[in-house]
Amino acid sequence: MDTPTETTPLRAVALVCTLSPSPKKSSSQLLAEQTLAALAEHGVTGETIRIADHDVRPGVQVEMGDGDAWPGIRDTVLGCDILVLSTPIWLGHPSSLAQRVLERLDAELGESDDEGRLLTYGKVAAVCVVGNEDGAHHVSAELFQGLNDVGFSLAPNAVTYWVGEAMGRTDYQDLGATPDKTAETTRTLAANTAHLARRLKAAAYPPSS
Repeated sequence: MDTPTETTPLRAVALVCTLSPSPKKSSSQLLAEQTLAALAEHGVTGETIRIADHDVRPGVQVEMGDGDAWPGIRDTVLGCDILVLSTPIWLGHPSSLAQRVLERLDAELGESDDEGRLLTYGKVAAVCVVGNEDGAHHVSAELFQGLNDVGFSLAPNAVTYWVGEAMGRTDYQDLGATPDKTAETTRTLAANTAHLARRLKAAAYPPSS
């Protein structure tokens, strides 16, 4: 296999954890799409999956019975180099669907390759957060911990976010233009995440004992 370089193609998937199914507009969807566009500047192709559009069952197993949509989504995640998890803030926490994604990813703790490594080792995660109240740092901290626990690596500055005025009614998707600071943060996330993903393709983590 060729050694990955700065031009090695990478794949990403963004799991959008808005509570609203399609076709309703979503700020979490918008920021996820902007993040994928920023990643594209670094040779990363990708897609979004809105969790509310699929029957992702509650539980902590790889498969939770007939009709469970998670196994197909899991295959997409494992086929990618980068996972982006995008969530709104509700009551100061990630959405319930973001928590459900983490719970389903918990099953990866029971899966490993021939050298004992989690199948998520070598994959890089990043987070998008939107909300009309403060709490982006708290929400990203919760998601960072969960993603790292189930085997994902995170680059420096692996979160981009926007929060509106406390008790305000303006959503991210309602802004006339992306705030400069959010756009800058998204670009930094993309650059660092793609860089780390290529480093890990070039040098895998050591076998687990």
